[in-house]
Amino acid sequence: MDIRLDTNWVDYLILAIYFVAVLGIGFAAKRYIKSSLDYFLSGRSLPAWITGLAFISANLGALEVLGMAANGAQFGTYTLHYYWIGAVPAMVFLGLVMMPFYYGSKVRSVPEYLRLRFNKPTHLFNALTFAIATVLIAGVNLYALALVLQLLLGWPILLGIVVAAAIVLAYITLGGLSSAIYNEVLQFFIIVAALVPLTIIGLIDVGGWGGLQDAVAQRTDDDLFGTWSGTQPGAVDNPLGASWIPIIFGLGFVLSFGYWTTNFAEVQRALSAKSLGAARRTPLIGAFPKIFIPAITIIPGLVALAVINGLGGDSEAMQYNNAIPLLMDRYLPNGMLGLALVGLLAAFMAGVAANVSAFNTVVTYDLWESYVRPGQSDAYYLRFGRIATVAGIVIGIGTALIASGYTNIMDYIQLLFSFFNAPLFATFIIGMFWKRMTPWAGLYGLIAGTLGAAVAYYANKWDIVSLGSDQSAAFWGAIAAFVADAVVTVIVSIFTQPKPDSELQGLVYGMANEEEAAEAEESAWYRSPQLLGFGALGLTAALSFLFI
Repeated sequence: MDIRLDTNWVDYLILAIYFVAVLGIGFAAKRYIKSSLDYFLSGRSLPAWITGLAFISANLGALEVLGMAANGAQFGTYTLHYYWIGAVPAMVFLGLVMMPFYYGSKVRSVPEYLRLRFNKPTHLFNALTFAIATVLIAGVNLYALALVLQLLLGWPILLGIVVAAAIVLAYITLGGLSSAIYNEVLQFFIIVAALVPLTIIGLIDVGGWGGLQDAVAQRTDDDLFGTWSGTQPGAVDNPLGASWIPIIFGLGFVLSFGYWTTNFAEVQRALSAKSLGAARRTPLIGAFPKIFIPAITIIPGLVALAVINGLGGDSEAMQYNNAIPLLMDRYLPNGMLGLALVGLLAAFMAGVAANVSAFNTVVTYDLWESYVRPGQSDAYYLRFGRIATVAGIVIGIGTALIASGYTNIMDYIQLLFSFFNAPLFATFIIGMFWKRMTPWAGLYGLIAGTLGAAVAYYANKWDIVSLGSDQSAAFWGAIAAFVADAVVTVIVSIFTQPKPDSELQGLVYGMANEEEAAEAEESAWYRSPQLLGFGALGLTAALSFLFI
């Protein structure tokens, strides 16, 4: 099937305006880059509403737009678990509990926190694995963008990857994190403006919510409009192929908390805030749009299943990943096509930029400065950071080819998270709440957790055990990684020496830095992190009852 869009000069004009705008933001941000702190953390000067929107936009890459729409078409409203169980609670936990440790300890990155809490070997191991993970995820976004440009505009895959990478490279190299963040805010509104009309038109076409349910029922025998039916252990009968155990503990606890609370590509946005209060509100502000994003990702996926004949078939054009592009081709006129294309570009570029800006920070501060060339001038590290940005983009172009082997990119993403984020979360959560955890337990726990994820993955792949669908297997892999990390952490801590209390101030729960304990700006009730956090949880719980 040929889904080449009938674009004209209006659509390309809209694309050109967008490219000029994002590069303009890069040039504007460059004027304010005076130090490495300005480049890597925006001088810790940004307001909470900016960092909050950037926080959620950084997650609105290929993972969200194409991946969740693909999940919507394949698994239906079971995909809500990725949002209401697999995101919002962890975002609230980050804002209420973990940001005081990150921001109060004045760390410049997540791996740097591990160096202070544990030791240099733990720090080095995490910095290396994080750098690998970020370029792999950046590659997912680059490949997905190139695939869409090939399908919709006829661009060769390599051309699409290089063009997108070049634009992201230009504005991050120029303006650093500030450029990435302000572009992410712009991209958030563009993505919403592109997907909302597509969702509304699709729903109208199928006759509303009831008509969508009827149309989907004619396409598949699976119940795609439940969330918990068929999740009993031993009697799993749902499209996701997972019982409530891996959904709650694998996705809702380990993968979710591992991603949102330890992934520096997200935490970096909060660290750029102007105060501890603003840093705490960053993920809490981002939680509210996260609650409603399923409406513009899952619903289009279901609409595509209902109206696109052969979706999910063997044809490359009919992969679930193409649900959104297929709807664009079906419904949108010129002008709106250009806006929708810009929305897709914005989503993918936000995902690339988030990971590359985190990559250059970790490579510069946690690898180069710490282990290769310590003691250099600030201007030296600023120059090296720009070089690291180029390297991250180039490597991302190479890793984009790895993602091409997955018909549903969420399978690949969840696999990456089970390897990289799940062990890290176990180390963090134990280390933050148990001061007896020792420096060497941090390192060996991370290694054991990574091996645990690998054992689960290959045991399922080689049919030694059956863990359900690819995503269900990733949930079980995350549980295996967490348990392996936790068990080894406790054993090693029993036989090795912990750090003295004097070295744990601001790093362990109950030992926060006194000067960060109170802030005048939080006296305003509407800025209360507790109000925002529990408000987001209450709203999520209320909406969840509608889909039981």
